[in-house]
Amino acid sequence: MIDVVELGPDDWRVWRDIRLAALRDAPEAFGSTSADWKNADESRWRGRLTDMPLHALARLDDVPAGVVSVTAPDGSGQVELISMWVAPFARGRAVGGALIEYALRWVTDRHPDVRVALQVRKHNAPAIGLYERHGFVLAGENPEDELEFAMRWRGAI
Repeated sequence: MIDVVELGPDDWRVWRDIRLAALRDAPEAFGSTSADWKNADESRWRGRLTDMPLHALARLDDVPAGVVSVTAPDGSGQVELISMWVAPFARGRAVGGALIEYALRWVTDRHPDVRVALQVRKHNAPAIGLYERHGFVLAGENPEDELEFAMRWRGAI
């Protein structure tokens, strides 16, 4: 069974553990590294959980299995899905889809008129396929990182 819950500042230990696991598992997928965070204190972890409006944790059979975060709308009316990661044991078991659907519902409930975007590594075909199955389309290269594609969500959940 997949359960998705929102994390707040008091959940910093859970966030720390899964974020460090993500950074160790897929260091090329994130802007941060495990070295940037491994010695972070409680206030830094709590701060990360207050910096963005949504951090969601997926549990598969009560075991933490993945995360996704959503930025606040920017000046152009766009939010971005960031920090998406699914633990190796949970890949191919609908955890990624559950996280994306949760994030998209969260966004559309609060900001029905915003655009939703994300960045994905060009070599990450499984992630690109997952995003496409959930309504994202390729929108060109990320102008800030030549190793990434930009993707945009095109509509209904």
